[in-house]
Amino acid sequence: MLKCASFNWRQFWREKECVKIILACLVLLMVTVVNTESRQPVLHRVGGGRFTWKPNVNFTDWAIHEQFYVGDWLYFGFNKQLYTVLEVNKTSYRDCIDENFIKNITKGGRDVFNLTEAKPYYFISSRGYCFKGMKVAIVVQDSPPFPLTNGYLPITISSASNSPGKFVLLVMVASTSAWMLL
Repeated sequence: MLKCASFNWRQFWREKECVKIILACLVLLMVTVVNTESRQPVLHRVGGGRFTWKPNVNFTDWAIHEQFYVGDWLYFGFNKQLYTVLEVNKTSYRDCIDENFIKNITKGGRDVFNLTEAKPYYFISSRGYCFKGMKVAIVVQDSPPFPLTNGYLPITISSASNSPGKFVLLVMVASTSAWMLL
């Protein structure tokens, strides 16, 4: 005969500590489910504007002030008669070599590129424009974890107020926590 067959479930549920443990586990499970929400991709306008893939733009300064994550997109706006966008390796980026590139992004002058991996990416313009500053290097990171507000919950009051589901979860967590303190 199985030992668990003699387990007294009624007695278990009457024990306040057991109920608290079960509820705490359920709260952790709910918080984990909320934490699995994905970050929305961001469209980064290279250089900061609609048509800023051109000479005399400080792309290094622009890139330093941006956060790039897997799934984000780069938007290159430019005059396709003059400029190009080539994905290159680090050496080609450093030396402005526009041969043997990884990918030609140039399509119509309003081109996008999906950042699919966490790694450094290097882009240049050909026809000598790279030497005039038309190059950018970015580092793409894996999606960030949701920020912890108090070290326990991955949501904040402000984000909860923007989402009815998160608000309900926050109320449930708060009421459960209060009940557990009784």
